[in-house]
Amino acid sequence: MIQIFDTKRENNLIVHLANELPKNVNETFLAEIDIEKRKAAARNHTATHLLHEALREVLGNHVEQKGSYVSPEMLRFDFAHFQKLTKEEIRQVEHLANERIRKNLPLEEKREIPIAEAQKMGAMALFGEKYGEKVRVIKFGNSAELCGGTHVKATGEIGMVRIVSESSIAAGIRRIEAITGKAVENILDEIQDKMYAIQDVVNVPEIVNAIKKMKEENSELTKKIEEFKHKEFENYADKLLAQATDNQGITTIKHKTVLPAEDVKTLAFILKNKKTEKLFVVIGSVFAGRPNLTVLLSDDLVAAGMNATNIIRTAAKEIQGGGGGQPFFAQAGGKNADGIDKALEIAM
Repeated sequence: MIQIFDTKRENNLIVHLANELPKNVNETFLAEIDIEKRKAAARNHTATHLLHEALREVLGNHVEQKGSYVSPEMLRFDFAHFQKLTKEEIRQVEHLANERIRKNLPLEEKREIPIAEAQKMGAMALFGEKYGEKVRVIKFGNSAELCGGTHVKATGEIGMVRIVSESSIAAGIRRIEAITGKAVENILDEIQDKMYAIQDVVNVPEIVNAIKKMKEENSELTKKIEEFKHKEFENYADKLLAQATDNQGITTIKHKTVLPAEDVKTLAFILKNKKTEKLFVVIGSVFAGRPNLTVLLSDDLVAAGMNATNIIRTAAKEIQGGGGGQPFFAQAGGKNADGIDKALEIAM
C-alpha cells in the first residue's frame, strides 16, 4: 500500500505526492479514499462557504476571500477587512453560519457550465484561482461560489462551526481559523471540563460570582499587605536614620541588605521624605545572587553640585554593571556580587 499524503494540479494534471514509489509504476492501481478524513475535509470546506457568506452579511460586501486552507482538522479563511473583528461580530458570524447548518441546506452543484452563466447566477470567484471557459458552481441556499473542492451533500452534515481565532496577516487582510463537527464537540468538552475543575476549586455553583468575590478579597488582602509593608519600611527607615553617621553636617547612610531593587527604591524615598535636607544614602543589595547599588541625595546636596548618577556610574564598575537615573536618585545592577562592599566604599 502506497499512502498519498497530498495532491497538486500542475499543467492541468493531477500529481500525487507520496513518500515512496511502487516497484512497478506501470502497474494498475486501485485508489482508496480515507472516508473519515474526506468527510471531515468536506465539512471544513463547506464551512468556508457559509462563513464567507456570513462575513459579508455582518461586515459588508467589501469582504472578499483572499486565501484559504482546508484540512480534516481545521479550516483557515483569509479575507479583506479593515479592522479587528469584535467578539460580538465573531459571534454573529458563527450564529449565521450555524443557522444555515441547522437548516440542512442541500448541495446544488452545476458542472461544466459557461463561466458567463455562472457569473449571472451570482457565483463568486475565489481569490487567486484561474478559471477556464467551463466551471463548477457550488450552491448552498444563497451562497454560490465557483469551486472545485469537496463538499457535504447538505449543510446539516457539518454539525456545527466554531471560530477559534481571528488575527491580522497583512494590511487590510484578516484571518479566521475555525473547526467543525467532532472537533467542536471536543473543544466544548474541554471548556466544560475546565469549568467543572474551577467549580470544584471554588466549591460553589455560581462560578462567576465566586471568582468576583475572590478577586475582591485578593484586592483587599493586597492592599493590607502593601499597608503592612509600608509600615515595615517606615520602621526600617527609622532604624537606618538612628544608625546614620554625621559627615560634616550631612546625614550619611551606608547600608547593605538583601532586598530587591524595587524595595530598595521604596526605602530610599521613605528616607528622603523623613530627612529632606543634608541626606546622603548609599544602599548595596544582593537579591537572588544579583547585586544592585542605589544612591539617593537630598535636593540641597544636588543644588550644591553632587550628582547621584555620576557617583553610581563610578561605583558600579566594582559589581561589573552599570545604570543611571537622575541627579538625586540612581540605581545600577551588575554581575559581580562579591564587589558590592567595594562599590559601597567607592560610592560613599
